[in-house]
Amino acid sequence: MNAALPVLGLFLLVALGLGLWSRRGKEMSLEQWSVGGRGFGSIFVFLLLAGEIYTTFTFLGASGYAYSHGGASFYILCYGALAYVLSYWLAPAIWRYAKKERLLSQPDWFVRKYRSRNLGLIVAVIGIIAMIPYLELQLTGLGIIVEETSYGSINRTAAIWIGGVVLAVYVAISGIHSAAWNAVIKDIMVLAVVVGIGTYLPYHYFGGIPQMFQRVQAHQADFLSLHDPAHDTGWFITSILLSTLGFFMWPHYFGAIYSSKDEKTFRRNASFLPLYQLVLLFVFFTGLAAVLVVPGLKNGDLSLLAVTRDAFPPVVVGLVGAAGLFCALVPGAMLLTTCATMLAKNVYQDYVPGASDTRVTSLARLCVPLVTAVALFLTFQGGSAIVNLLLLGYAFVTQLFPAMIMSLLRTNPVTKWGAGAGMLTGTVVVAWLTLGEHTVGDVFPFVPTSWEHLNVGIVALLANIVVCAAVSAGTRSTVGATAAEPVEQRVTVG
Repeated sequence: MNAALPVLGLFLLVALGLGLWSRRGKEMSLEQWSVGGRGFGSIFVFLLLAGEIYTTFTFLGASGYAYSHGGASFYILCYGALAYVLSYWLAPAIWRYAKKERLLSQPDWFVRKYRSRNLGLIVAVIGIIAMIPYLELQLTGLGIIVEETSYGSINRTAAIWIGGVVLAVYVAISGIHSAAWNAVIKDIMVLAVVVGIGTYLPYHYFGGIPQMFQRVQAHQADFLSLHDPAHDTGWFITSILLSTLGFFMWPHYFGAIYSSKDEKTFRRNASFLPLYQLVLLFVFFTGLAAVLVVPGLKNGDLSLLAVTRDAFPPVVVGLVGAAGLFCALVPGAMLLTTCATMLAKNVYQDYVPGASDTRVTSLARLCVPLVTAVALFLTFQGGSAIVNLLLLGYAFVTQLFPAMIMSLLRTNPVTKWGAGAGMLTGTVVVAWLTLGEHTVGDVFPFVPTSWEHLNVGIVALLANIVVCAAVSAGTRSTVGATAAEPVEQRVTVG
């Protein structure tokens, strides 16, 4: 047995123990289980919001994209900073309305704003469709990390099963509290590991960071530019735009915002989170070092772990694997909590009005293993690269953006019919282009070359906006923007 294996096992037990311990002293109503009773302070909210940056996507996907596609990976550094700037205004507005209306999920927002349970159901379905690939991403990354850092002692399938079961157990018991407390360990470890190896590797192999860039440039002169036709300027700009607009449309982010005890937290965090994003540079350094140290990997997502194994002893490799393990478990817990809440509250309770709060809370917790099972099934069926899974999820959740932004206006020109028609149109376009593996150039052969690889999510978003505007114009006079269907708040939790 190598020295990495006990390290991985120890930190998995720490995650499980901390996840179970985090529910101590709390009466688990749905509000407590899903949004922490709206009592989280600045540090917990910061860690939950920062969780989007440092997931298995950071560990494997970002370094893997730098390894495989060079300059195209820099889009990852751009969108997070832009999204956090946007959060300075957006997050407080969401929090104020959610606190006033005692909302528990993202679909609740749309139900209240547009006074339509059916629109809430559409939002819930789109959100779940988007979150499943994101959860799949976390489980896939967890399997890769454990297999590689245990030197094959635990194969990928076994690692995914173990991780999925542990995650389901503590999320079902503790909900969002398990994610918040494990996020403390995760961010400390990620900062130490990412900055540590991202600094050490360039000096260890090349004598410094500038020297590493010079070697990469000499190895392939255009590698640090947008040299791949599939990752051209159009793709780069639209991927940044899509990810920026979709960043706060993830349903689990609404849960993180709802959990805050005051709105000052968001503006304070918005000042620091773009700087926190700069840590991603060290992930790119690791991927670029791997280009020269471990060339020829068929799966670029393995590059960080391959170069780590080459440079460090097993015990350090185990610590890197443990940090990666937490990067999968923390966002996985948020995704599971949010999915289960939406299924129980926005699918079940809205259509079984007589269901008691206790029954809805129990159902939400029972949905956790169900959602985990679906994600496990898709994980074992799928083979997409980690960045592609993330972009697919963003393409879906961004379809909520137009109706969400317009609902913040004092006079909303969008009707519930327009909002729903736009969302459904955008979702269908994303599914059609993605499943058919069509590019914009395939569908519109007359567009300029620089537009052929526009992100499919942006194309779907444009179709969404056109349909939303047209349908809203046609239904506004008869329905009105927000006055069609009274909706009662059916979960009252204290």
